Amino acid sequence: MDDVSKLMRRHTYVTKISTSFIYAILVSIAVNFFWTPGHIYSSGITGFAQLLNTISMRAFPFEISTGLALFLLNLPLFVLSWRAIGHEFTIFTIITVFLSSFMIQLLKPIPLTHDPIICAIFGGAVNGFGTGLALRNGISTGGLDILGIVIRHRTGNSIGTINIAFNSLIIVSAAVMYGWPYAFYSVLSLIVNARIMDMTYTRQQRMQVMIITTRPNTVIDSVQNHLRRGITIVHNAEGAYQHDAKTILFTVISRYEMGELEEALLESDPNAFASISDSVKILGRFYEPKP
Repeated sequence: MDDVSKLMRRHTYVTKISTSFIYAILVSIAVNFFWTPGHIYSSGITGFAQLLNTISMRAFPFEISTGLALFLLNLPLFVLSWRAIGHEFTIFTIITVFLSSFMIQLLKPIPLTHDPIICAIFGGAVNGFGTGLALRNGISTGGLDILGIVIRHRTGNSIGTINIAFNSLIIVSAAVMYGWPYAFYSVLSLIVNARIMDMTYTRQQRMQVMIITTRPNTVIDSVQNHLRRGITIVHNAEGAYQHDAKTILFTVISRYEMGELEEALLESDPNAFASISDSVKILGRFYEPKP
């Protein structure tokens, strides 16, 4: 059993490191092939690193590269993560940020096009896919992600206001450096980035599930064996066609867990009827795996 656990753990580590490398390549392509030639700024710490690079080229006798700035800006967040989140999480975050900084430094900007709209759209899409892929495999890309996790775990609140304020500062900086049209192009890139990231990383998307079944106990056991989710039972339901007794089960899952839910229903009651809809907002407890 210990050998199996070690093998699974090793496989997890290899998957995470491979994903970190893929993310590093994608973010370097976004920065060097699209954002830099198009004068587009990213969000978060990456955008701040781009801003420092632009300021250093214009005002300093030396240049602070985007890759170097990205790593240096993350250093205090590494310390926070090590103390407040966990050592393993922090180690993989350091690896991911280091590889990203290295690849951004290694791949020199290649101007495939200088059209700011194309650069905004494709830069955002490439980076959004990379970030979503990293999050899907349990990897943090550093930056404000760390601050968000710490604040959410300690207070239960998100850092939406901090994110908006930080990104607004970057957008205004883009306007100062290149003009307001480029600030709006950066906003377009942020929107594309967020949309593609949501399409790739589905764990944060909540789905409300209603299951109508004649075998409630079997279904509940199967679902809870596959998923760590609470279920509410509504007894004494009746089918309108045959007037047979039914039971209604309610639960909320993430879109990421859809496959496991389908597998659980096929195992327990292939004739069960399930209705699944997007859940806009949840109040109360909803289990989220710790990073």
